[in-house]
Amino acid sequence: MRTQEQLPPFGLRGEHVAYAASLRERARSALSGVASTEGRVNRPLLARLGELGLLRDLFGGGVGDEPRGAAALRLCLLRETLAQVSTEAETALALQGLGSYPILQSGRPGTVQRWIPEVVAGRAVAAFALSEPGAGSDAAALELRAEPDGEGWRLSGEKTWISNAPEADVYSVFARTGPGQRAAGVTAFVVPGDAAGLAGEHLDLVAPHAIGHLTFDGVRVGPAQLLGEVGEGFGVAMRTLDLFRPSVGAFAVGMAQAALDCALAWSRERQVHGGPLHAQQAVAHALAEMATRTEASRLLVYAAASAYDDGAPARAVTMSAAMAKLHATESAQLVVDQAVQLLGARGLQRGHLLEHLYREVRAPRIYEGASEVQRSIIARELLRLEDGSR
Repeated sequence: MRTQEQLPPFGLRGEHVAYAASLRERARSALSGVASTEGRVNRPLLARLGELGLLRDLFGGGVGDEPRGAAALRLCLLRETLAQVSTEAETALALQGLGSYPILQSGRPGTVQRWIPEVVAGRAVAAFALSEPGAGSDAAALELRAEPDGEGWRLSGEKTWISNAPEADVYSVFARTGPGQRAAGVTAFVVPGDAAGLAGEHLDLVAPHAIGHLTFDGVRVGPAQLLGEVGEGFGVAMRTLDLFRPSVGAFAVGMAQAALDCALAWSRERQVHGGPLHAQQAVAHALAEMATRTEASRLLVYAAASAYDDGAPARAVTMSAAMAKLHATESAQLVVDQAVQLLGARGLQRGHLLEHLYREVRAPRIYEGASEVQRSIIARELLRLEDGSR
């Protein structure tokens, strides 16, 4: 386990370090008895997260007297710390935030009051419905139609690779109200999971995520269900992703740290050629590389989160978030793979921590913008900077 004595927590104040330590201990004791439900929404786990106050922390603080606006760093602390204890709990918490943050930031007062307390308590499951069969990396190409119907609209089309679908109680849905206008024609809506005309099915992944496909057959939404204004839905989505992308990196850092801790413990325990495994230079160098990649990722994540919380220019936030997600997720894949290599076959035995991490670590390099998308974002912002267009 990483401690303050091992590596100074650059960018964190003392109360942040104390909060993370308290969170780790509370989570270990309180989550150990909750059964896993791979590939499905774990409602007992969400209820436990609500009882622990972790969903409240996600939305309203909990780090000393930190102001409400410091959202990104708090989210990163939550995700990194929980990932070292339970990736299932970490993912459940993060998806609650991703699905409901558009409601919190852009919903009408009645919509916020209807859903956010239930999400915070762990009684309502939230989902972020952006991706479609033909609109993944190019999210502005979405085709879910919002056709005028009196004072409201009817939604027709599909969404896919939607986390928590089809079990969610509430969806933040992005649909096209202006044909042919790409991002400018997208509007965001809140849609209850039991809405007439909404159906779905589960999708099975190697990674143990609850994920599914949704179909909208004339789903009725009214003006009160708008998130933001008509035609401004793409901005709602991007503001949400700018907050959550660094925290995907934090999730990756937590997994990398867990894999590193496992490899370090094994290198001390395992005896080869008359000494501990870490006495082999190749092993010691591998551990050093794993630790360096993990810490570099951690610093990029904290920097991106701080930029968001400090109100840095939007383009700077976007680029730092892309860098954090790219480096952390790619590095976590390498760290987990190297940990498996050091433990050998036992690391791939069903039920072993590394076997779980090996399946879990692959998806973050794809969702919320694949690594290739992050590289494109970084290059675009670099070229704008060089052109003096900031």
